[in-house]
Amino acid sequence: MVKAIVGANWGDEGKGKITDLLAEKADYVVRFQGGSNAGHTIINEYGKFALHQLPSGIFTDGVVNVIGNGVAVNVEYLIEEMKSVESAKKELNLLISNRAQILLPHHILLDVYEEERLGDKKFGSTKSGIAPFYSDKYAKVGLQVGELFDNDGLEEKIKGIYEKVNVILKHLYNKEEINYKDVLKTLEENKKFLTKYVADTSLILRKAIKENKTILLEGQLGALKDTDHGIYPYVTSSSTLAGYSTVGAGIPPYAIQNIVAVTKAYSTAVGEGPFVGELFGEAGELLREKGGDKGEYGATTGRARRVAYFDVVATRYGLQCQGATEVALTAIDVLAYLEEIPVCVAYEIDGERVEDFGTTPELYKAKPIYEMLKGWKCDIRGITNYDDLPKEAKEYVKYIEEKIGVPIKTVSTGPKRHEIITEVK
Repeated sequence: MVKAIVGANWGDEGKGKITDLLAEKADYVVRFQGGSNAGHTIINEYGKFALHQLPSGIFTDGVVNVIGNGVAVNVEYLIEEMKSVESAKKELNLLISNRAQILLPHHILLDVYEEERLGDKKFGSTKSGIAPFYSDKYAKVGLQVGELFDNDGLEEKIKGIYEKVNVILKHLYNKEEINYKDVLKTLEENKKFLTKYVADTSLILRKAIKENKTILLEGQLGALKDTDHGIYPYVTSSSTLAGYSTVGAGIPPYAIQNIVAVTKAYSTAVGEGPFVGELFGEAGELLREKGGDKGEYGATTGRARRVAYFDVVATRYGLQCQGATEVALTAIDVLAYLEEIPVCVAYEIDGERVEDFGTTPELYKAKPIYEMLKGWKCDIRGITNYDDLPKEAKEYVKYIEEKIGVPIKTVSTGPKRHEIITEVK
């Protein structure tokens, strides 16, 4: 069985926890896109971890974890991440696709310098080099992991890359040029480190499918950050959709049998762009401080997340883009402080009620239309039996399910691995 685990919203929905949990019954967990620009927070018996490139099955014994061909591999960051995991768990069962591409030093620099140049018009980048990386990949000047082992052609390729890059650094950004030989030295060290992990992972996964193994495809960010279908241009530079997961993992599209889309019981976002219903002042600060394990702050950047109440319009659209077959609703325990819980069920744009998610210019004009639900005003963190939820919490789950049109099969009641309801009645 092949199952995709993806985000329905702007990211930070809790995909890492859901993947970590489902990995207990999986054979392979595959990261299929993105890079170190977003993190999946895992809290389990080993401690608390923010995984940026490692798949969220890395803590589960017997699971083969795969960094797929669609991932932007920042080797230096990956080494540090692996060290943090190894400090808690001795063995890493990891494979890295020989067709994945390596994030090079200039990618981060160009990301930083471009945000500086744009000033007030910046995109809110994490400055992890992702946009320049994918620009190079699709301009066909990227570096695949497998090319590290091309002793004859590597130096010529790197020299050619930096002839162009240095023109941009010098004449557009007025910054210091990069000596390509220094990059080559770093890549040689990368090669030594990566050698034991590099494999033709697409071949391995296709074989696993024939053997009826269980494969989880783990996405980064969410549908509203997708390059094509998100809040463009305030998006990431890769596809966050389940439809891309088979490309980023190198398996047939018909292999996917189930798509689990993850959404929070309220809304959060990091970065620039339209965010209908964003809460400011005391209401925003209170929800932000109540959320997450220690508040709503980005796992990668530490930036305070923007917060809002649950958005039916955005979530329903995200689920449709993902082709979701089921939903995992996370962080419902956070809402326990509210007497009444507002839910955004539609937008008002130019005086008209709108129930479909539009393009970025339309979203900037949108105002939330709320319906109010009664809160439950008691601590539900850690509940694992659906019948043990207070009546109002169950009503909230069923209300959301009816509005989004996809069955909610999992409800997370806390950030830890087993603080979750896996049978929703």
